[in-house]
Amino acid sequence: MILIKNADVYAPMHLGKKDVLTEAGLIGFIEDSIDEKRFPVDIQVIDARGKYLFPGLIDSHVHITGGGGEGGFSTKTPEILLKNILQAGITTLVGCLGTDGFSRSMENLLSKAYALEDQGISTFIYSGSYQIPVLSLTGNYEKDIMFIQKILGVGEVALADHRSSQPDLQSFINLAAGCRVAGILSGKAGIINVHVGDQKECIDYLFAVCEKTQIPPSQFLPTHMNRSRKVFEQGIIWTEKGGSIDLTSSSGEKDEDMKLSCAKALKELLERNVPIGSITFSSDGQGSLPVFDEQKNFKGLSVGKVESLFEEVAKAVNLYNIPFETALKPVTENPATVLKLKDRGHIECAKRADIVIADRQFCIETLISGGKVMMLEKNMLVKGNFE
Repeated sequence: MILIKNADVYAPMHLGKKDVLTEAGLIGFIEDSIDEKRFPVDIQVIDARGKYLFPGLIDSHVHITGGGGEGGFSTKTPEILLKNILQAGITTLVGCLGTDGFSRSMENLLSKAYALEDQGISTFIYSGSYQIPVLSLTGNYEKDIMFIQKILGVGEVALADHRSSQPDLQSFINLAAGCRVAGILSGKAGIINVHVGDQKECIDYLFAVCEKTQIPPSQFLPTHMNRSRKVFEQGIIWTEKGGSIDLTSSSGEKDEDMKLSCAKALKELLERNVPIGSITFSSDGQGSLPVFDEQKNFKGLSVGKVESLFEEVAKAVNLYNIPFETALKPVTENPATVLKLKDRGHIECAKRADIVIADRQFCIETLISGGKVMMLEKNMLVKGNFE
């Protein structure tokens, strides 16, 4: 049992000063004051006076085994390290392949997810990669979703990108139909995590699926929707139809005018009356962020960082005056809803005890994952004071 005293709690809704007690990996009590003497067991006490307490972050798009390689074998990015995840305040992540579904495998992806779980981080994965037909573990992605607990859906499937498999619309409709049925039968999200490139067709396929079938927009989570103004505007129309959009916190663009930061995009979305529940952030951590010239020739790349996720939350508060409880939702409550992870994303009794404690400058100090305390040196952690 862990008792956190005197914290300023964001659940993500602001609850004010509270004590929070965890037991058996869950949040047991949230009260104005909890006396540890009322429990006949040893309790670890953490004094969080003057600190923020909020849910562990959920990152729905991380290349845990590395990604990319658009510049050749020497440019493949490395696997993620546990310390990077802890520094980022992430307690739940979803691993995916990407451009490279050939030298990297589903078996390796699942193995890495299990390794991170053994180290204390809650993990899930998607079946597949950029390509259609979809890579799978069982030989059938519907069976992957139904029978492999860690597999929540398919992704990241690439559209509107010169690196995609250029699928026809009917193939994409069939994929969406299979994911929906598998999700219904298994009680999972069954979503398709869609990599959206910058070609002119953008998310036309997503609109077409919803127009031609009864498959709802909730079956899709299009990501990189802040990569350009054109894509961003299409995303706003998508939310008007009831869909969610995912903004990428890692940036590889040299021309910042070509890409909106998550924080800046969030401010504009709210000003344009997009429901906060329709917005998620993900990091694209360990993914390659390649740069191509106008002829699509490779020029260079950088590597996505999971630490950017909370940095964008802090920027939203410090630079754009977005309330902290609002800025937290795209990395806590909202991805939990989209992914149908009902036991996390909130500081609430009987939910999984995934907790972050940060100081008033948004420097993460303590991470609790499933009731397990992971303390880190303050100077190692994400620093979010952008004033």
